[in-house]
Amino acid sequence: MEIVHDRKIKNKFFLRRAVRLEYFTVGYNIIEAGVAVGAGIAAGSIALIGFGLDSIIEVTAAGALLWRLKKELRTDESFSKDEHSAAERKALLVVGFTFFALAIYILTEAIYNLASGKQAQESLLGIVVAILSLLIMPTLAFFKQRTARALDSKALASDAMETWICSYLSLVLLVGLALNALFGWSWADPVAALAMLPLVIKEGFEAIEEAREDEEG
Repeated sequence: MEIVHDRKIKNKFFLRRAVRLEYFTVGYNIIEAGVAVGAGIAAGSIALIGFGLDSIIEVTAAGALLWRLKKELRTDESFSKDEHSAAERKALLVVGFTFFALAIYILTEAIYNLASGKQAQESLLGIVVAILSLLIMPTLAFFKQRTARALDSKALASDAMETWICSYLSLVLLVGLALNALFGWSWADPVAALAMLPLVIKEGFEAIEEAREDEEG
């Protein structure tokens, strides 16, 4: 009995840590999305706007996970397993289709800008956002992974992987913005945006596939 009690206490500890990590994810990404989209519109940067929209998707995913974690913390018996699974499937489908909408936007705008020769302006604010994200996101992903292992949580592990992907997108964004600022290579912005596409599409397919697996299971 004592071992079971200790396990429950440990589980609650890591659940609370997971909730704090998701709250931070939501808060930071809301700020990041606002700044990135605003700076992207001002500079005419598809990469920055796409990065900001990806942050909004992360808020959606983190919000769904946060809701589930808080339910588990409260151990609300009136919230059945079937109800939880149905809600999680809906959230995954929304996130998946949002990724595809983002992919269509990036592809359309990037091809148009490359074909028309439309040039993105330099964005010092965008570079600052990319650097901050590149510093913060890997650390956040690392702690999410450790917490996911402690809780044996597939959902939190998937969210940690999404945060790692955000780190990669930050690097791609930084390279594109830096090349434009240093050498005036305006084509680097749409190319950087296109470089985000494989991961954006992959995440969309994985979210929808996971929703289908949950339904079949």
